[in-house]
Amino acid sequence: MDWRQRLTVLAAALWWGSLTAIGFLAVPLLFAHASSPAVAGSLAAKLFAGQSWLSLGCGMVLLAGARDPDRTATMAWAGGAVAYVLFGMLAALLQEFAIAPRIVARQDLRFWHTAGTAVYAAQWLCALVVLWKVGALRHPREGGDPPT
Repeated sequence: MDWRQRLTVLAAALWWGSLTAIGFLAVPLLFAHASSPAVAGSLAAKLFAGQSWLSLGCGMVLLAGARDPDRTATMAWAGGAVAYVLFGMLAALLQEFAIAPRIVARQDLRFWHTAGTAVYAAQWLCALVVLWKVGALRHPREGGDPPT
């Protein structure tokens, strides 16, 4: 495995791991231990914004590395992982620019929190699929079947 492939694996791991850590650990802990829900919400909004930008950066690294063993850029890279990268990046953009501003403005909180949770979960699943597929990549000299 060359350094480009290793970098894509690291980007996929960072993307999925950061979504997991923020969404399932940091934000719940904020709401459990902050002095008020308003303080927790404000801090959570900042964490989610940072997560969105990190997701987009990881997605860009993954797209830059989306190449077959012959170094040709392709949508079929890593068993179709590119589609999941693009969908995950779209989810991050929706979270940051469509959903988060409405939550911060306290517009129909129940609906927008539900939408935000669904989009975050979709992004988490996309990142998981990408990590799974990219982690299965093999250098042509290592042998093995290509990932599906």
